[in-house]
Amino acid sequence: MSTAVPDALLALTALAVVTIAVITVRAAPRAAFVAWALLFFFVPVWVGIAVGPFWAIITLATMGLLVVSFVKVPLQPADGWFMAFVVLVVGLLVVGGASLPDTVTALSEWVLPYAFGRVVLGRVSTNLVVNVLSIMAVSAASLAVLEFITSFNPFVLIPGSGAAHEDFSPLQDRGGVIRAEGAFGHSIALGAVLAMCSAFVVATRWQTAPKVIALGVIATATVLTFSRTGLITLVITLVVSVCLMPGVSARFRAVAVSAGIGAAAIAVPVLSRVLGAAGEEAQGSAGYRTDLLVLLREVQLFGNPGHWQSLVSGDYYLGYFARSIDNALVLMLLRFGVVPSLLLLSVITCAIVAAARPATRSPAALAVLGQLPSLVVVALITQYGMFLWFCVGLAVSWHQADRGAADGEVLGEARTPHKASVGSRG
Repeated sequence: MSTAVPDALLALTALAVVTIAVITVRAAPRAAFVAWALLFFFVPVWVGIAVGPFWAIITLATMGLLVVSFVKVPLQPADGWFMAFVVLVVGLLVVGGASLPDTVTALSEWVLPYAFGRVVLGRVSTNLVVNVLSIMAVSAASLAVLEFITSFNPFVLIPGSGAAHEDFSPLQDRGGVIRAEGAFGHSIALGAVLAMCSAFVVATRWQTAPKVIALGVIATATVLTFSRTGLITLVITLVVSVCLMPGVSARFRAVAVSAGIGAAAIAVPVLSRVLGAAGEEAQGSAGYRTDLLVLLREVQLFGNPGHWQSLVSGDYYLGYFARSIDNALVLMLLRFGVVPSLLLLSVITCAIVAAARPATRSPAALAVLGQLPSLVVVALITQYGMFLWFCVGLAVSWHQADRGAADGEVLGEARTPHKASVGSRG
């Protein structure tokens, strides 16, 4: 009896906490999105709980917000492609054509963020999303610059356990220089996320000076990751955003181009010196990505239970690649097969089409467009994969949110209060 009472009190306390959280999230969607962004940018993926598989805090937060703040949105072709992918993957798991860890990764790190991106603009405005992501990115970039200057990363001191902590908590170096990685556990992930966020900074309605300074901080932090992927995708994202983003002034475009040329003149010698010092390590990294193409021989139409890891193909023992496959596309093909991977690529294509059309163009769509090269040179590690799929969901939803806005609204501006809109509640 003495044990039953504390257990009952604990259960009632947990129920009360959940109830308060649900009411708060429903009543304050803007605060809920800010909290989600804080978790995303400043809590490493090795922080979480192990209930069966390991669940990162950001995954649990995304799941909770998706359930609690769910709103109906008009379905799009991308939703059909993604639902077909989910059905196929679950079916493959049942028949042994896909592993449980790979299926959990796909559902928790790809499907959940996409779904959250699809519904979040039904609760908050595009203006809020643009500003929050921009502020968070600039804050994370500032901490990354400070990390590089002090050679101290406070995030690695946060305790964790399991494979995520083992793989991502150690700091990396290139050419004898410690690479900035912030709370993202890997310099590539930080660089790629900052590159994507640069599109949101361009989309803000900030004055030219603070906007250019913010982009300068993001660019500096990306340089200090010494990630070629982050740098290339940053340049692509900035170019397409400055040239194509709706509502961007000619003055900002001129200042951004001038500042970009000046920044390149400073950054290129630094990068050349560090990458040159890296020498064989950088060349080996590039060569490894080329070697990965041998795995394409093992791709099947549907699924792959992982037997390829014990095979030898030519001069390659394929198990050598099992721990790290730095190619998101090859990894999709190996894990789930050609048909499910084509469904995923169809979803991404919908975001690219949205970027190509002026009527549906958004910072989220341009961010996804800028990441296309990364899909064949890096894996969707730590928060990077989640943010990519979140942006895909945003890109599919953006024009629906703006369609309900006041006539003549410019991307990123607040909606007029006398007009009903999808995001007017946030």
